[in-house]
Amino acid sequence: MRVLLNVIWLVLCGFWMAIAYAVVGLICFALFIFIITIPFGIASFRIAGFVLWPFGRSIERRPRAGVASLIGNVIWIIFFGWELALGHLVTGMLLCLTIIGIPLGLANFKIIPISLLPLGVRIVPSDRVFGT
Repeated sequence: MRVLLNVIWLVLCGFWMAIAYAVVGLICFALFIFIITIPFGIASFRIAGFVLWPFGRSIERRPRAGVASLIGNVIWIIFFGWELALGHLVTGMLLCLTIIGIPLGLANFKIIPISLLPLGVRIVPSDRVFGT
């Protein structure tokens, strides 16, 4: 079932949202003169991979993420995060209008937290026991 949902997801919205994250990542890497944007580019490409194939994976907070990730997340929200989260919110609401699209819309809502706060989290398989 995960594979089927991932394939439908990829066609309807995953590919397009992954392109958005890749563009943001390229912008962050293009601004490499500001050393601070490099972690944003890495996080953006990591999220792009998650957005391509979200079913069967989930987000886990890293408890030892420090103040730097907090400051980075604030900067990310201001410049990129709110636009990407808004894209997931609108896409999720549109997908929830149909019965077939409800699981896909819920997956969009699942991605909103990492699109807002990408630093200090990791993407893990869903069947993995958290904290181990």
